[in-house]
Amino acid sequence: MKGNKASILTVAEKCKNILASNWEGRLNTIIADAKDSKGDIYSSKVKYMVKRGKPYFWVPENDMHNVNTILDERGSFSVVSPYPGPLANFFISLKKLPARVALTGDVVPLRDDKVQIAIETLREMILSEQKAMSEFSYSVSGILSSCGPSCALRSENLQELVDRCEQYVVYKFNLSSCMFVDGNGGTHEVNLEEIEARKADILSPFSANLIDGINQSEVRRRALLLFCFVYKNANVKDAYMLSIDRKGFDVLGKVVPSPTMKDDGYQWKEFRFTFKEEARCVEAFCTQLVQMEEEALKNVSSYSGLGSSS
Repeated sequence: MKGNKASILTVAEKCKNILASNWEGRLNTIIADAKDSKGDIYSSKVKYMVKRGKPYFWVPENDMHNVNTILDERGSFSVVSPYPGPLANFFISLKKLPARVALTGDVVPLRDDKVQIAIETLREMILSEQKAMSEFSYSVSGILSSCGPSCALRSENLQELVDRCEQYVVYKFNLSSCMFVDGNGGTHEVNLEEIEARKADILSPFSANLIDGINQSEVRRRALLLFCFVYKNANVKDAYMLSIDRKGFDVLGKVVPSPTMKDDGYQWKEFRFTFKEEARCVEAFCTQLVQMEEEALKNVSSYSGLGSSS
């Protein structure tokens, strides 16, 4: 396993991955008030896609955003890193927020001809993801099959936008700023040119399902405990897969307190694990994950003497 800076994504890459891994975000616009606008904010969740670094929103035709943007195009948009299944309950219990991207810019409606282009782009993206799903190997399908019933594929969540396109107004979001907010609340401003230049990981559209599939599997959750013990020399009682990318993954581990510590409470700590080679696709990610599981199990067996011959 590597541990240098090259094994960690840049902030711009993290932003692109979060945007590519989700399909829904919170849009904020200024409430239109013909009498006396006080700059009050209206907020709602909208579905989106990203094309050439810019989000495109599908806003329901009866939503207030459609009125607000006529008088003032300024808006903001936030997207969180996926936290499906048990991970959602974990964040709620600790009153903790996942990493997220915060964008500001102008919400501009598309002309009819541009709307059709956006719909076709979205349809092609959905078909591409469905094709990839049908070609996954048994090892990938095994992880995805462990997902909870509420963790639908991104393509499934976006299909409605194509099927019922006449019920939505489509907008392009012209960015003016981008901010990455990490899991501890720290903010990091991102250059817009970097956002446009960087490409999201190919595995990003499936990251929520991979994370949930791992966290819903008792066997794979136990493997996360082994990772912390073997690779980080940390004794943890529980662990969750937090995020994944082409260079590795992040795990939240419930660290067992040292006998010398006065505090008997457990502490949740984030651990970063990096691959020997970058995982350029979902298959490569799952293959390296399985290899790490086998390696960790072999190491633990050798520690205990289980792997020695009699």
